[in-house]
Amino acid sequence: MKEREVPLGGGLLYGLYQKRLKRSLVGQSLPRHVAMIIDGNRRWARLRELETAAHGHRAGAAKYREFLEWCDDLGISVATLYLLSTDNLVSRTPAELNSLFEIIAKLADDLSHFRRWRVQHVGSTDGLPAKLVEKLQVAQERTKANTGLHINLAIGYGSRREIADAMRSIVEKHAGEGGTLDALAEILTPELIGEHLYTVGQPDPDLVIRTSGEQRLSDFMLWQSAHSEFYFVEALGPDLRQIDFLRALRDFSRRQRRFGQ
Repeated sequence: MKEREVPLGGGLLYGLYQKRLKRSLVGQSLPRHVAMIIDGNRRWARLRELETAAHGHRAGAAKYREFLEWCDDLGISVATLYLLSTDNLVSRTPAELNSLFEIIAKLADDLSHFRRWRVQHVGSTDGLPAKLVEKLQVAQERTKANTGLHINLAIGYGSRREIADAMRSIVEKHAGEGGTLDALAEILTPELIGEHLYTVGQPDPDLVIRTSGEQRLSDFMLWQSAHSEFYFVEALGPDLRQIDFLRALRDFSRRQRRFGQ
């Protein structure tokens, strides 16, 4: 857990502190790919005694776009947002899921009209309503030629499901080409599996951030984050500030990455 450095006062002092953090990153090594688990939306709504969790999810969605602007402005190439897990699809109430589906669909549509961002859905469509799937497909098609920030929206996503899907794809392709199990065993490598993941062709996340003080991955990018750096923020998702993000980047720039060595 990282200790929060909160400048006394607000307004001017906050702005000066933020500028100082940005200056400290000049010339430093920044991540190409940042993966974000923005957690705590429901807790945020409960603490404010709001009527439903949907209020927290909407506040979180507004923060997602703000977070993506921070990434884009700093030249980060890829950002992944963990929006809805396969576990969520079976553990949340139908009322909460319906609200989430609507909020996520609107977010995907909004992002596909902003700057020159490229939006991609990573995850399974199983359990997602047709209307949401259509919105995701339209957003992806609309932005496929864009060359700006590449945004992965992890929806209906679970790492174990992703790896199982990758293995199924490899087996089906191999069988379709008339290959045998013995031959498959000989060619099955981590590199081959990587070519069948949802994020094929993308760099693995250099930095994974999670809000709300929780220190776990929750079945998020387990394969891709094998050599990632992790950073945990105490703030609930909707309360994430740019200085929290800048401090995460500052911490990343100071680490010596070993990649298993």
